[in-house]
Amino acid sequence: MASSAHTPPPNPYGTTVAPPPTPSTQPSHVSTSDAADAISRLFQRLPPALSLPTRASPRATSPPSISFSDQNLNLLSDLLSSSSQHGFFQLIDHPIPSQLARSAESDSLALFDLPRPQKQHSFPKNWPLGFDADEDEEDGAGEAFCLESSCSTESTHLSLSSLREFTRAMEKLGLDVLDSLARAAGFENPFRSGSNRVCPLMWISEDVPGNKPDLSGRVYPYIIGLQYQITSQKHSLLVDSGWITVLPRVDSVMVTVGDIAQVWSNGKLKKVRGRAVVNRGSEAGKSSRSVSMALLLTLPLDTPNVSPLPLLPHLPPADHGTQPHKAEEQTEAGSTSGTSKEEEEEEEGERPLFRSFSFEDYAWRVYHERLLLKDPLDRYRI
Repeated sequence: MASSAHTPPPNPYGTTVAPPPTPSTQPSHVSTSDAADAISRLFQRLPPALSLPTRASPRATSPPSISFSDQNLNLLSDLLSSSSQHGFFQLIDHPIPSQLARSAESDSLALFDLPRPQKQHSFPKNWPLGFDADEDEEDGAGEAFCLESSCSTESTHLSLSSLREFTRAMEKLGLDVLDSLARAAGFENPFRSGSNRVCPLMWISEDVPGNKPDLSGRVYPYIIGLQYQITSQKHSLLVDSGWITVLPRVDSVMVTVGDIAQVWSNGKLKKVRGRAVVNRGSEAGKSSRSVSMALLLTLPLDTPNVSPLPLLPHLPPADHGTQPHKAEEQTEAGSTSGTSKEEEEEEEGERPLFRSFSFEDYAWRVYHERLLLKDPLDRYRI
């Protein structure tokens, strides 16, 4: 009886071969970092009409409010709590007059009314300063001005006196906030001695009504950023955990902690990547024109390196530096109270979480690549 087993036909290509391996088993020569960079650049090249599927608008939360007055005895603890838990907060009881902010907004709106050639001539590009525009946008979207604190211009016909006064007032407030934040977080303020220079940049962009939030704007590293809230508008913030929506109070100053401050604090503070982005689809943004004026306190390009800063002498958190004698008593009693090895290591200095890097190289990469999908600080983490 013949066998019922079926004999397969001969392989026309010779001997029997194994099926090709699946893509998942193929060796990959592309790193996760390179893949994230490529995807981010792909998103930047998407046509304006093409976007990812939209979800329901997230519920806006109010940023933590901090009174920046001499009467606030909990200022340092408030700053540390908000910066270490969220990376942003809003200042009330600050010294910036509301009328000055509105006059500065009028000066800024006049800049966007200029013909594009005049904008380019009055504010020539000198990275990162000057006028910047997306060449693919013809309706004024994607335009921005980055000015130094003097708000200088090549034009002799532009009057920017209110914008200049507002920028310097915001710079002074920012330096005061930074000094308090450094004391709260426990690291030395490098500008207090006067041996280091701060670089204030006023970044101005128009909030075009009816458009979706513009996520393609330039990003620049900074220590802290300040935005005066002239009207009630929702803002999108890119924090370490992703995008969130906040609704600051009118006439408050929203403060965001930047990537440089996170490195200086050795990771103790959370950060906001880039500037706050106005949610242009909000009802408040449809009634009239407005601009975003963000004052960034950052570093000069010739800053040799960025790394965690030395810690200040340790004081008990409850004292906030007001009762130094208690710290001395605890130090004297340390040998008899059984100080742990971990506590001794903390007193000697904590392990750095970031390696030193060139600020100019980092700023150039962040500004030109605009990697929204990847934290640019990841490559410097230890």
